[in-house]
Amino acid sequence: MNKKVRVELSPEAGEALNALEERAKTSKVDRSILNSYKYNKNRILNDPAVGDSIKKDRIPKEFIIKYDINNLFRIELSNFWRMFYTLHGDDKRIEIIAFVLDIGDHNYYDKKMGYKRDRCRK
Repeated sequence: MNKKVRVELSPEAGEALNALEERAKTSKVDRSILNSYKYNKNRILNDPAVGDSIKKDRIPKEFIIKYDINNLFRIELSNFWRMFYTLHGDDKRIEIIAFVLDIGDHNYYDKKMGYKRDRCRK
């Protein structure tokens, strides 16, 4: 039996998505990011582990504390944006919840993951 998959948004991801939807009305760039999110949401529904798995020691402590997670995935969106999500499963309900934790641009992603901004620059 295949498990049912659903995608839920954290409050932070919901705020980011609402802001994108508002800006997408007049911005091609934001519309592109929003379309990329929608496309990747469908990919998650078809294959929950489609994103890049983040090593456990690289998961931001903020996510561990706030959401009590033990796995984290990243999907690259258009225009250097990123989406973080985690998977929760329940064998009794035969369901996987892909919980989108955050959506942000590349600088936000670097800061969240603890990467130095000038790591590629000389």
